[in-house]
Amino acid sequence: MSFLRYLMLLSLVAWIGGLIFFAFVLAPTAFQVLPNTHLAGNLVGRALGRLHWIGIISGLIFLASSLLYDRLTDGTPHLFAVRHVLICLMLGLTLVSQFWIIPRMDTLRASVSDFNAVPLDNPARAQFDALHVWSTRVEGAVLLLGLVAVYLTASALSRH
Repeated sequence: MSFLRYLMLLSLVAWIGGLIFFAFVLAPTAFQVLPNTHLAGNLVGRALGRLHWIGIISGLIFLASSLLYDRLTDGTPHLFAVRHVLICLMLGLTLVSQFWIIPRMDTLRASVSDFNAVPLDNPARAQFDALHVWSTRVEGAVLLLGLVAVYLTASALSRH
C-alpha cells in the first residue's frame, strides 16, 4: 500500500514540479540568457516536449496506482473520483498541447528565421503568437488542475 501511495505522490511531484520549474525558471532564463529569441524558443520548445512526456507518463502512473490503491483499500476503484477526473483533464490538455499546438508552432518557427525581424501584422507571426497564447493557457490550466489534484490526493490519503 505504501508503495502505491509513493507512486501516486511521486508522479504528481514530478509533473507539477516540472511545470513549476519550466514556467518560473527555465523559460524566463532561456529568453534572458541566450543571444536571440530563436535559440531560446528552440530550447523552450524541446524542453516543453520532454515535459509533456513526463506529464503523460506521470498521469498514467498516477491513474494506475490510484485506481489500484482505491480498489485495495475500499473495494472499488472510484473511477470518477474528482482527482481522477482532474488527472484525465490534465492528460487531455497535455496531449492537445503536445500533438496539436506545439507541432503547429514548430512549423511556423521553421518557416520564419527570426520572429523579431518579422512585422507584427505578418500572418505567420500572428498565428504563432495566437498559438503561444493558447499554449500558455493550456500549461497554466494543467498546473492549476494539478495543484487541486495534489490537494485532493493528500486529503484522500490522509483518510486512510
